[in-house]
Parts: sequence; C-alpha cells; structure tokens
Amino acid sequence: MARDYDSQLLESVSVRRRRLRDALLFGSQRMRRSLDEGAGKLFGGIALAAVVCAGCVGWSFISDRMLDDDKKDTGSSATRTETVTIVPRAKPAGITKVTETTRISP
Repeated sequence: MARDYDSQLLESVSVRRRRLRDALLFGSQRMRRSLDEGAGKLFGGIALAAVVCAGCVGWSFISDRMLDDDKKDTGSSATRTETVTIVPRAKPAGITKVTETTRISP
C-alpha cells in the first residue's frame, strides 16, 4: 500500500514539472506543442562537444607556441658553426696553420 502511494506521488510530481516546463516554454499554446525529452540531451551534448573542441584547439595552440619557442632556443645552438684550428706537430714547408669549419646539426 505504501509503495502505491509513493509511486503516485512521484508520478504526480513529474507530471507537474512537465506541465510547468511546457507552460514556461510554450505559454498559452502548451497543449499543442511539447518538447521532446531528448532535445535537452541533444543540446547538452552539442554544448559539451563544443567545449571539448575549444579545449583541444586551445591546447594545440598553446603547445605549438611552446614548441616554436623551444625550437627557437635550441635552433640557434643546434645550427651553430664552430671553427677548429688544427696545428700540426711537424710543420710542413709553407703551411703555418690549418683551419677547418664544421657545422653541427641535431
């Protein structure tokens, strides 16, 4: 007996909420129109997908900017040119010193 009363109470509350929602959304024509229950879930899903997409785009932009900054910092040192001077122990006639240029790349 108590379960019947509880289920009746829950059903009447849900009916009252649906009627209030329809009255708010549709005004005086609430009997002619009704809002599908799935429409709210659809709009919520679209909003959630938009937030996730915006987050992914933002993360991609920030990480790309960070990688560009790192490449600029390491790029100058990775492509630097070093000059090495080699002085032979036994000097051949006419050669005073030999200079060799090497390029370092990552």
